[in-house]
Amino acid sequence: MNGHDRYAYRVVWSDEDEMYVGLCAEFGLLSHMDDTPEGAFAGIRDIVAFAVNALREDGDPIPEPLSTRRYSGTLTLRVPPETHRSLAMDAAEAGVSMNRLATERLATRR
Repeated sequence: MNGHDRYAYRVVWSDEDEMYVGLCAEFGLLSHMDDTPEGAFAGIRDIVAFAVNALREDGDPIPEPLSTRRYSGTLTLRVPPETHRSLAMDAAEAGVSMNRLATERLATRR
């Protein structure tokens, strides 16, 4: 397995371009367009492999894949006071903590 195989890739359809676009989360400025999703995926993987090799040769830092990063599970958010109040009321009415309610709401947005 190549190091660039562990990055977070996705392919989306672009109505504007009428083509599929291959993207990589760790390399947000890179993309590849193609007529097929398979071509867009293969293209973005090739571009990322080239970028990783170029960074390595230049001695520059290479982004760590999201898949290998460690996450604490703690997320701190700043929200408007009205949103905080609304969440507190919704949690109280549901009989759960704000943390549990927010976690459930985030989980349903996938």
